[in-house]
Amino acid sequence: MTAESESAPDKEHHVGLLLRYRCSHIIILNMSTSGSPTTRVAIVTGAAQGIGRAIALRLAADGLDVAVDDLPSKLPLLEALVADIEKLGRKAVALTYNVTKENEMEAMVAKTVSDLGRLDVMVANAGITGGSRSIMEADVDGFESVAAVNVRGTLLCYKYAARQMVKQGTGGRIIGASSIAGKQGFANLGAYCASKAVVRSLTHTAALELAAHNITVNAYAPGIIETSMSKFHSTRENDVALGGPCTAVKVLMNVPHAKVAQPEDVANLVSYLASPESHFMTGQTVSIDGGLNIS
Repeated sequence: MTAESESAPDKEHHVGLLLRYRCSHIIILNMSTSGSPTTRVAIVTGAAQGIGRAIALRLAADGLDVAVDDLPSKLPLLEALVADIEKLGRKAVALTYNVTKENEMEAMVAKTVSDLGRLDVMVANAGITGGSRSIMEADVDGFESVAAVNVRGTLLCYKYAARQMVKQGTGGRIIGASSIAGKQGFANLGAYCASKAVVRSLTHTAALELAAHNITVNAYAPGIIETSMSKFHSTRENDVALGGPCTAVKVLMNVPHAKVAQPEDVANLVSYLASPESHFMTGQTVSIDGGLNIS
């Protein structure tokens, strides 16, 4: 039957179905926990320093209790972070689970729920760069090490956070760490660029799958951020991506704002993505790079 020959009752029926479908999705996305007296709880991986630490402190300042996870070798830094969160009047717990191990990610979520009562926000922040190598000199083992943390780790955080949030039935926020390198290529950073592009794609997919459960899934894509990891790379003479000093200067010259961002700048974005106010935003990978990706 053509559109021209379709009867008026049929048209009304089809329009009604479409409106009900669209409205049902709008209602789902518009739900929030803003009226709930329950304290929300977040997990932040890679939280001992840099961007992860700034995110954990910002979420605590926003009123969330926070489980902070990182490597066992960074436990003293995690314990100091817990103390700082508690000074803000929030509860916190230090965890040392390995993001590349499925059983440990399942245990991380279970431990958080056991200690803090629930899970509302997952920030899958843990990541590594893996150093710089050209494609012709690519080290497969090194490539897989980067993928294990940046891709598998993100997938497992998404998986077990989603399961817990669906079980609770109150929605949630899942947030991943992509990068400007996930949106454009950088010479000699093939493994890192590829892994961050996967995070971007995985975020799109998860957003589609979890929308019906009132769970939004977004990612942040930083440019050059002043952290211990970026400082390390900027001192390596052969690191073409972030530098010898000449390369670092060239990259900064392409940033319209002509400055390096601070971890707190990323934390401010995550604060919004984790909030009830972001209920209508999902499947996005948001650049926070001073305009580098458009220069």
